[in-house]
Amino acid sequence: MKVIVTGAGGLVGRAAVSSLTTAGDDVTGLDRNALDISDESAVRATVESQSPDVVINCAAWTDVDGCEFDQQRAMRANALGPELLALACRKVGALFITISTDYVFDGEKEGFYTQRDQPNPLGVYAASKLDGERRAQASWARTIVVRSGYIFGAGGLNFLSTFLDRARRGQHLKVINDSFGTPTYASHLAGRFHRLAELDLPGIYHIVNAGEGASFAQVAETAFEKAGLDRELLENISLDSLSRPAPRPRNSRLRCLLSEAIGMEPMPYWRDAICEFAEETAAASPSEAT
Repeated sequence: MKVIVTGAGGLVGRAAVSSLTTAGDDVTGLDRNALDISDESAVRATVESQSPDVVINCAAWTDVDGCEFDQQRAMRANALGPELLALACRKVGALFITISTDYVFDGEKEGFYTQRDQPNPLGVYAASKLDGERRAQASWARTIVVRSGYIFGAGGLNFLSTFLDRARRGQHLKVINDSFGTPTYASHLAGRFHRLAELDLPGIYHIVNAGEGASFAQVAETAFEKAGLDRELLENISLDSLSRPAPRPRNSRLRCLLSEAIGMEPMPYWRDAICEFAEETAAASPSEAT
């Protein structure tokens, strides 16, 4: 398949380019400097000139608190961008896959959120991502929305990578113990894109590592154990104690109703994924692991 990956400079975008290339696809990775997805003419020209089979949108503005202070930027990146890409895909007949977030839910539910649950975003970031889902689906029938959450991996400024790097320097760290999600290894998430493209079944998919889910504290403790780091460096705190600008769901655990039905095997268990990640970061220098 001929594939364009937008947001290729980010954590999931880099993992997508690597995974799809390994799968034998003809991949063009475009970071923000190469393509601003909120630029209508640039999006149209890029997609029409390359005429891909699939476009995978990993571009987003993921600064949850920053979005609260700049709603227009959030909407351009997270809502308008997916819409423009979907429209461009419609023109050339390409499948469109866009990455969304577990934060589209308000966190009031006990247990896992599935595709049957009604989204109710709490902040600007979450609202912009949900708007992006809906605009893309309304613009082009061949759209797949992939919701995920608590994404971690090497080479990105994500919660877990940053924590391990700081802990290896002996820094004490605060971790939230009353907010729960489903940890997802970027490499494992990216590994699903080729299969989703092959299946070409539009809809919303919840793609996360298997298991019961975890709090940020449990994720950090598991990573510290796997990496051989001192757990005394961790201090448990509550979500409310941070007084962040943007509200966040207390529970955003995801489960997919569609994956098993269409023959996709469960993702690896989240603790095993963290073990794999810890081994990967241990093999890298500190500068590579941030």
